[in-house]
Amino acid sequence: MGIHIVQGDITRALADAIVNAANPTMLGGGGVDGAIHRAAGPELLAACKQVPLTERGRCPFGEARITAAGKLNARYVIHTAGPIYSQSEAPALVLASSYRNSMRLALENGCKSIAFPAISCGVYGYPLNEAAEIAVSVCLEDEFKSLEKTFYLFGEDIVQVWRQVLSQHR
Repeated sequence: MGIHIVQGDITRALADAIVNAANPTMLGGGGVDGAIHRAAGPELLAACKQVPLTERGRCPFGEARITAAGKLNARYVIHTAGPIYSQSEAPALVLASSYRNSMRLALENGCKSIAFPAISCGVYGYPLNEAAEIAVSVCLEDEFKSLEKTFYLFGEDIVQVWRQVLSQHR
């Protein structure tokens, strides 16, 4: 299966699972997280509140959790908390874990397709080139070849970065 790059709104994605660039509380926020919560409706927040709360949150950095998708055109929302670039001791490892754990959850739940945002590239400040390299590299790992992966990116600049990185891997 392939990797596709689309300039568009992830809340309109037609996929088995939509990945939410969440924060560890999983209770909504700004950027992609807020947009997904608004589009999914109150059912998503209710589902997130059912995820057990630990001392590191409902979804610690680099991990992923799965919930129903509410009103989205997907079966699931997979929430992952990518690293805050300036605060993480090993941001590349945490970001790679966010992508890996999201795809593993998708596969464990019978998904054939997954829609990703650019995890950690908004207010979490991850440099675009480095983030794209990690995202594409992890998506190309053999473990995930059966998944159809689509990145829904906001803005022509980020789309060009992702496309350039992907072209270097082909």
